[in-house]
Amino acid sequence: MKTHTPLSSIAEIQQLMLAAAQTVSAEQTIKLEHAVGRVLAAAQIADMDVPPYDNSAMDGYAVRHKDVQATNRLQLTQRIPAGSNGSRLLPGTTARIFTGAPIPPDCDAVVMQEEVDVAGEQILLQKAVHIGQNIRRRGEDIAKGNEILPAGHCLAPQDLGLLASIGIAEVTVKRQLRVAVFFTGDELVMPGQSLAAGQIYNSNRFMLRGLLEKLGCQIADLGNVPDQLDATRATLRQAAAENDLVLTCGGVSVGEEDHVKAAVEAEGRLDAWKIAIKPGKPLAFGHIGKVPFIGLPGNPVSAFVTFLLFARPFILRQQGQQQVSGTPCMARANFNWLKPDKRQEYLRARLSLGKDGQSVATLFPQQGSGVLTSCSWASGLVEVAPGQIINQGDWVRYYPLTEMGC
Repeated sequence: MKTHTPLSSIAEIQQLMLAAAQTVSAEQTIKLEHAVGRVLAAAQIADMDVPPYDNSAMDGYAVRHKDVQATNRLQLTQRIPAGSNGSRLLPGTTARIFTGAPIPPDCDAVVMQEEVDVAGEQILLQKAVHIGQNIRRRGEDIAKGNEILPAGHCLAPQDLGLLASIGIAEVTVKRQLRVAVFFTGDELVMPGQSLAAGQIYNSNRFMLRGLLEKLGCQIADLGNVPDQLDATRATLRQAAAENDLVLTCGGVSVGEEDHVKAAVEAEGRLDAWKIAIKPGKPLAFGHIGKVPFIGLPGNPVSAFVTFLLFARPFILRQQGQQQVSGTPCMARANFNWLKPDKRQEYLRARLSLGKDGQSVATLFPQQGSGVLTSCSWASGLVEVAPGQIINQGDWVRYYPLTEMGC
């Protein structure tokens, strides 16, 4: 009697894959202007204070608090633009000062220009003055010796500005991950070519390349491989020879023309296959020699969803990042989901603001695994637990695509 192997849960496979991910050890030093999207190999420590000196937070007048306690009229004796230094304030005097300019010695407050009347070489204060007002203190943003970015941090544009603010011109980062990708299916044709009967355009190739590029990977695109076992095995060997990860799309199911699973088992080992997820059950994970292998299903939506949930976290961990999973939020369902599945489902949805100010999730009308329009339309994924029924107004877990690198 034939028995069915139970499907692995999403959490089990994610844990298995992340435990198997080996961080790239090679490092390189690059100029800061080219570092966006790269992963820091070492923590960044400030060797200076930011700001490096007390400075004015706005255009106004530098004063001594003890002077303005006695009078609201001061003599204007100097002008301090940004990039220059003023001299010590004498009793009863003030300095015209501009945003970012160093605070002169003996000054302990800056009065904004809108709160001052100017009469020739004198100013008349309109309001009470408090010690420290409108002064940015040395080191209030960054203190010398503090860690400002940890090892394993993926550099965003704002991080480059932060590093530049302490004078860093170059950073040591992890080498870019080398990912080999190929596709199976004799029916696949490249855009720009004419379609014969039974053929379709290879949309997955462009979608997955784009997802890999956004992760900063170096892509070895091996193209479309014929639906033949020997050709698939040869391409797997080629892919594993020079890359850190082998990623395929299609051919991991049980059809007579699906050869990827058999090829992986012949060239290496398969550690996981068939996941309790919809869409995307025929996901495969294994190794070709020491090189990890991820086989995505061929249906476009299945490929998209499983890449975000499995391949992306694995790649981030290979790059040395610690935070690898998207963070969900809660939203009200603007739909009914009354036919639960035994598998965990991910529905393409769009988030909007309801009349009560709460987030509302609306589903794309067609949730089939071949409806790629749903992925382009959606702003996120609604997670449905196995056996879960959802009624309109229920709270649901929603994963924004922006949290998943899209």
